[in-house]
Order: sequence, then structure tokens, then C-alpha cells
Amino acid sequence: MTPQRSLGLTSATALVVANMIGAGVFTTSGFLLADLGSPWYVLLGWAVGGVQAALGAVCYGALARRIPESGGEYLFLSRTLHPAAGYVAGWLSLLVGFSAPLAAAAFAFGAYAKPWLGGIPAALAGSILILVFAAIHAVEVRRGARVQNAAVLLKIALIVAFVALAACAIELPALQPDPPFPVAAFGVSLIWISFSYSGWNAAVYVGGEVKDAAKIIPRSLIIGTALVTLLYLGLNAVFVFAAPMAELAGKLDVGRIAARAIGGVILEEAVAGIIALALVSSVSSLVMAGPRVYAQMASDGVLPGGLAVASGPPRAAIALQAGLALLFLWSATFDALLTWIGFTLSISTAATVAALIVLRRREGISLAVPGYPVVPWLFLAGVMAMTAFTVVQRPMESLVGFGTILAGLVAWRIQKK
Repeated sequence: MTPQRSLGLTSATALVVANMIGAGVFTTSGFLLADLGSPWYVLLGWAVGGVQAALGAVCYGALARRIPESGGEYLFLSRTLHPAAGYVAGWLSLLVGFSAPLAAAAFAFGAYAKPWLGGIPAALAGSILILVFAAIHAVEVRRGARVQNAAVLLKIALIVAFVALAACAIELPALQPDPPFPVAAFGVSLIWISFSYSGWNAAVYVGGEVKDAAKIIPRSLIIGTALVTLLYLGLNAVFVFAAPMAELAGKLDVGRIAARAIGGVILEEAVAGIIALALVSSVSSLVMAGPRVYAQMASDGVLPGGLAVASGPPRAAIALQAGLALLFLWSATFDALLTWIGFTLSISTAATVAALIVLRRREGISLAVPGYPVVPWLFLAGVMAMTAFTVVQRPMESLVGFGTILAGLVAWRIQKK
């Protein structure tokens, strides 16, 4: 591809923030409460997830300085390990990294906005949203970025306002002994949380369209991840302390429940609007970032050439991703999507950080990696622990994740033949 480098630090950071703040943070804390049994353990999980995301952002930033082009994990693994590894990473990006999260965010939007849309099914409302933003981002890069930036800034302002309002109204419950720390359940909960933090690497997917990418992409990853971690901790403190745990545990719409407990129906509807806006910008960011990976793969000859572009937005790749997202939206359950996404993406990011370690050993100190070797190895240790707990506690979801990776290897062999 001949990249149009038109995106600056604001747009790259907005892309990271919009990719991260999606369906997960507004839907998982109720399930975490049910599994962990303590709001403090839930907040600890969100803090650990933020640290894990920050470690990954540092590692990806080092790779982006070395390879400042579009393509994300596909590009990094193809250039550092083997084209087959890159192909499988691109395969996972197409299915699990973007299309499935796009379907999850669109479905959650439909669920939250259902009362305002005449009660139409959540899947139908989500389908319309996907098609609208596919059209917007297929028109022109700058125009799509402007829509994205405006939505992200408004989303952050509204979330901060809600957290500030709630902080004045919430009274912390009297201290009570917490149940024994559930190690296995905590490890599995981090997979769900990792899905909510996924997107901390979003800027690397559009690296070829970022001005001075070697400097701006690493900064955008760190700034975006730090900002979202603070927002997540504030939001989830509100969610888990706003209402009795019995009302929240196991519930998907914790945002509505918390807002209703604080300010009644009016605040509940207002917060639902904030969440719907957050999901809209998440859909926009996924439509913006994902197709750049498939276009890069097509230009390298591992996907059909019709997905490649000489300049401008990758319209054919945008259409492909929208079609897959619609397929997931109408065929899969919400909780199955979340578990599959979190587990499989963790393996993909771990492979990329492992590639960074290989590249560092190959090139030596000329490849600057902040905190090396502690940062990349600590990230890998976290992913391996989460993966092991998930295999033990959720074997079926794990099997589907491994099957997706195996299918990618099979597709690579077929493509080579």
C-alpha cells in the first residue's frame, strides 16, 4: 500500500480509547461479582488488567518504532518470526480481533438503546449501526477520523461527569470480611477483563496512516491505555458500590442498575445514553482499524488482491469485515463471544510480545525496549497464567479458541498450495 499519513497523536490516541471502551466494561462487572464474591476483588481485577494492558502497550510501542506500518500483529509476526505466524495472527484479527468485537459492541448498543428505538431487536439495531459506520469510513480517512475524535471526546467527558456525580452520592458500605481469595476464579475473570482492555494496541493497525508513526504510535498506546485504566477504575467503583451486591451479581446491565440506584429513572436513562454513545464510538473505531490489517495482508499476497488498496480507505476490506460482523451478530450468543474473544486474543498478543523478545535478541540494544527484559516477560507470565486458568475452568471455550488458531494454520497451508 502507499499510505496516506494523515492521522496525528490525537486521532491515534482517540482510536486506542475508542477501541478499549466498548461492550466489556459496561457488561462484565456483574458477572465478576458473582464469581469473585467481593467488590474489592472486582476492582483488584480491573487494576491488574490495566497493568497488563500497559505492559503490552510498552512492548507494542517498541515494535511500532521498529516497524511503523499498518498491519498490527500480522505485520509484526510476519517480519520477525515467520509468514505463517503472521498469517494466523491476521486470521485471528479478522475473526476475533475485529469482526467478533464489532458484533459484540453493536449488539450491546442495540440492547441499551432498545427502549429509544421502538423496541426493535438488538441485533437489528446493531446491524444498522455497523452498516452506517462502514459507509462513513469507506468515504475518506480524514472524515472518518473527525467523527471518531468528536465521539471519543464527548464520551470521555460524559463518563467523567457521571463518575464525579456518583462519587458525591455513593456511600461505601461498612467494612465486612471478604471471602477467601478465589485464585482460580480470579484468573478466569482476568480473561473477561482482558477483553474489556483489548484495543490498547489499536494504533498499530493504522501505523501506515499515522504521521511520524515511530514516535506517535508508542505515545498514543501509553496515553490511551493510561487514560482508559483510570476511567475503568472510576466506572467500576461506581458500578460495584452503587447498589447492593445481590442486585448486581450476575447481571449484564450493571450501568443501568447502578445509575437507577443513585439517581432514579432519569439518571438511569442518561447513563444508558452515555453507554450507547461509548458503544457507537467503539463500533466506529473497529470499522476504522480492522480493515487496514486485511488490506496489508492482501498487498503481501496472502489474501485476495481485491482487498488491497493503492491509496485511500480499504473499502473492500471494510465490506468484508462488516459482513463477518453481521454473521456473528445474528448467530452467536453474547457471553460466548466475550469468552472466545478474550481467550484467543490473549494468545495472539503473547505471540507478538514473544516476537519482540526474539527481535531484541537478534538486533541487540539497537532495538530500544523500555524495561527490558522485565516488561515483556512479565506480560507473557500474565497471559500464560490467565490461559492456564481458563483451560482448567472453561475447557469448552478454550477448545474453540485453540480450534480457531488451528483453522488459521490450515488456511495458511491451503493458501500456500
